[in-house]
Amino acid sequence: MAKTPVALITGASSGLGVDFARQLSAKGYRLVLVARRRDRLDALAAELGHARAVTSDLAAPGAAAVLMVDLAAHDETVSVLVNNAGFGLGGRFATLEGDRQRGMIDLNCGALVELAHAVLPDMLAKKKGAILNVASTAAFQPGPGMAVYFATKAFVLSFTEALHEELRGKGVKVSALCPGPTATEFGEVAGFGKSTAFEKIAVSSHSVVRAGLDGLEAGKAIVIPGLINKAGAQGHRLLPRALLRRVAGMVKM
Repeated sequence: MAKTPVALITGASSGLGVDFARQLSAKGYRLVLVARRRDRLDALAAELGHARAVTSDLAAPGAAAVLMVDLAAHDETVSVLVNNAGFGLGGRFATLEGDRQRGMIDLNCGALVELAHAVLPDMLAKKKGAILNVASTAAFQPGPGMAVYFATKAFVLSFTEALHEELRGKGVKVSALCPGPTATEFGEVAGFGKSTAFEKIAVSSHSVVRAGLDGLEAGKAIVIPGLINKAGAQGHRLLPRALLRRVAGMVKM
């Protein structure tokens, strides 16, 4: 009897991760939900059924490898990987805590790469599978006031595009989802609070996730939900770099 395909979702305890879980569950996937907050994961797993919660801080050294061992112990192979775990920090680079910024790089970039590398051999052997890496419209320009966060998302976009091309014709789909402001806890974690322009222009998490999964299924390398975000992401082509830096410094993604 064929196994039910497994979708591994990181950052599954809130925001986009919750909607990824709900929408992939509705598509018939068995879920492995990964995040730090066990209570939220357990509640989501109980809501959806056919889901397993794994508590992990993927920014910690070796955490991705430990997660893969856990999957193997449960006889689970990943058909869809959603690299959603990540966070941002608002503030000038010199004033933000160095360890916290390094942790952002380790999670947003390091864990994402490790997990993609870990699941690919089985996908390539089967000539079937999908990886969705969550980037941002922040990936398309520098971000004064969120310098490291914007840089991590530029890394995710560049890495995903390269991987998409490397895997062309091999049966494995790879997409970068690049949302603009989205109604999640991102602003609070980053230090924006709830009363900023970020919250006022944010779109629904559900619609962003739907666009991401549709784009992945269609084999798109880059998915930018919304016409305004699509236009904004092209600013690097239209504006001088000096002006682009100033504009990006005034509007946080």
